[in-house]
Amino acid sequence: MLSIIIPSYNEEKNIDNTANVVSDVMEENKIDYEMVFVNDGSKDKTWELISRLADERDNIVGINFSRNFGKESAIFAGLKEAKGDACVLMDCDLQHPPQVIVEMYNIWKNNDSIDIVEGRKSSRGKENPVYKCFSLLFYKLIKSASGLDMKASSDFKLLDRKVVDSLNEMPERLTFFRAMSSWVGFNTETVYFDVAERFEGESKWSFKSLVKYAVNSISSFTSAPLHIVTVIGFIMLLCSIILGIQTLWRFAHGSSEGFTTVILLILFTSSLIMISLGIIGYYISKIYEEIKCRPRYIISDKKKSNNLKNI
Repeated sequence: MLSIIIPSYNEEKNIDNTANVVSDVMEENKIDYEMVFVNDGSKDKTWELISRLADERDNIVGINFSRNFGKESAIFAGLKEAKGDACVLMDCDLQHPPQVIVEMYNIWKNNDSIDIVEGRKSSRGKENPVYKCFSLLFYKLIKSASGLDMKASSDFKLLDRKVVDSLNEMPERLTFFRAMSSWVGFNTETVYFDVAERFEGESKWSFKSLVKYAVNSISSFTSAPLHIVTVIGFIMLLCSIILGIQTLWRFAHGSSEGFTTVILLILFTSSLIMISLGIIGYYISKIYEEIKCRPRYIISDKKKSNNLKNI
């Protein structure tokens, strides 16, 4: 069986259509499947629609969070709930084409050595140029820090059951699914897809939330920013040695100018020190979050199909 995990946040306009389109594609290709909708604390009627679908159909599971915990938590809640031999992650807005799931499924089913089938974007669709630039910078930082090339990657991928079990066993609370699913190191095949237009509504990702997601992802998966602090320290040490030699040379030749330069250097180094302390403090705050051992999410309600017991 194939489990299709669909994180949903304020997607009342897409729930019914997504369920119908995915069902049509799966049934047309005779794939045994279940859909796991995870409502990430939506403020609209998303959960009501998911709950109704779970009551009406025998292959839909609904999970409702007590509040908004973020897409990463929704993904891992879906992976934990899924019962399939393989799992596919896809967006609720159908920008991940359901037809590509069939291609992923056939590659996995016909190749015992393939454990992950990753969807990579051959085109990114209509994106804000500023967002595109920040996205490229983000993936470049990830690649330089971890060696993982995720420039065209997405959360749209198929995972074998043993990959899902490996991810579920990871104890950290601060997760970055896209990188973690590559880090586990199982055999991977790639399929390419064009990002489709949203069926309804607009993206829930604001610029602020994207920046926050990028910072959290980098800090949870790599310690590269801490190494940057060390590099900055060595650069400033080198600069101070050069300036010290220059100051001594001027003093030896009877010149005592450079008061403005000294002030500017103090301000510059103070700024670097504060930035460095901020980076270190951010990592300490992440350690603090981890050692509290709070759950990644809290489920307030769970619905299974009408021929299964509701929880």
